[in-house]
Amino acid sequence: MPTHWTRAAADLIFPPTCILCGAPGDDGLDLCAGCRAELPATGVACVRCALPLPEAVLAAGHGEEGPLCGPCRRKPPPFARAHAAFRYEQPLPALVGGLKFRGRLNTLRLMGLLLGESLAHAGGERPAGIVPVPLHPRRLRQRGYDQALELARVVGRALELPVLARCCERTRSTPPQAALEAKARKQNLRGAFRATADLTGAHVAVLDDVVTTGSTVAEVARVLLRAGAGRVDVWCVARTP
Repeated sequence: MPTHWTRAAADLIFPPTCILCGAPGDDGLDLCAGCRAELPATGVACVRCALPLPEAVLAAGHGEEGPLCGPCRRKPPPFARAHAAFRYEQPLPALVGGLKFRGRLNTLRLMGLLLGESLAHAGGERPAGIVPVPLHPRRLRQRGYDQALELARVVGRALELPVLARCCERTRSTPPQAALEAKARKQNLRGAFRATADLTGAHVAVLDDVVTTGSTVAEVARVLLRAGAGRVDVWCVARTP
């Protein structure tokens, strides 16, 4: 892990530059203070699925568990808790598109650091490890890197947690979820993942870049629970409103 001195030396040679406006970066990040202040932080959100909620929900009070959205009250997801650093609003779509499809690894590192910082600030019980949502080998060959795995590595270093990349694999190459409606997303993912390790009693966090309907992370959570996991949480960079 880089030390304070090696990071300082790297900053002198390659000074951090804001990926949004080109101004000097702040606090060692490729993001200036002004652009950082404008990022859409999640704010009040459902503790089960991280869906952003109106401020009125918090003002009206909630149970011991925390604020819950209507769907999670009616039918809770298989994972216990979810955390999103941001709402999926501009500039998040552009940033996620850069790290996911255009190979912008500096953006990937930045998003991982911001997610790790958001999780550290939120507190709560830490899992024993991070499980990145698996990418099918065919998609990996096309893209050249696994964005969820690389994000998990950044977050893992920030929070000093191991990345459990080999405990779950994708067994089918499925059509992109973004092109499907909610019901079709669930059907698309059935049998798409397989646990490859015994997770008896383990508390793990599934990590993905963006959670939309939650179908992907829910399916991975079910697979991990069937493999014995005692608790599964979900972490993501952004959650759609």
